[in-house]
Amino acid sequence: MTSDIEWRVSDGLVPYPEALAEMEARAAAVRAGTANELVWMLEHPPLFTAGTSADPAELFNPLDFPVFEAGRGGRYTYHGPGQRVGYLVLDLEKRGKDIRCFVHSLEGWMIAALGELGVEARREPGRIGIWTGTGSEEAKIGAIGVRVRRWVTMHGFSINVAPDLSHFGGIVPCGIAEYGVTSLERLGLEASINPLDEALNRSFPAFLNSLRDISQVA
Repeated sequence: MTSDIEWRVSDGLVPYPEALAEMEARAAAVRAGTANELVWMLEHPPLFTAGTSADPAELFNPLDFPVFEAGRGGRYTYHGPGQRVGYLVLDLEKRGKDIRCFVHSLEGWMIAALGELGVEARREPGRIGIWTGTGSEEAKIGAIGVRVRRWVTMHGFSINVAPDLSHFGGIVPCGIAEYGVTSLERLGLEASINPLDEALNRSFPAFLNSLRDISQVA
């Protein structure tokens, strides 16, 4: 693990407003040079977040979960217990100022970690998120939504380990109605957060290396 990046794992369920406030404060501190970058692994209680492209017609919410304006890109996303959420507060000013590269690398990190757990995950052209399966079994297993302010990233990704998949029925996840969602548990794999965290940790250096570190350029 890179020594100047804090890797934080929170126990229990972190309220969304608390996480959002922490991210925003940390991003400002990173930009000011008064705090280290952060990778934060956590779980939330059941809730929906609305991205900047969210369409109210895609929110049904029969269980009346709280809905939060996230400020990130994208549409509606569900978070809840059994889903690993990863928030990244990273300084792209020293990593090439390339948002597309950042998102592509983030996808690659998720795919690599899932591959370690036996999931053949992939990108799909024209669709947001990380996908697995084919034909009628094709489904999303991971979501991505990021925000970049003054070249510091916020928000990040989620991977479904063993959430209540019926909760996704309260929205059109990320605006894609044609396909379902899946999880490690649904795929018959170990439905525990720890092995995923370990896989993410192991593949994190490769993710960082895929970003352009301009401090290393003469």
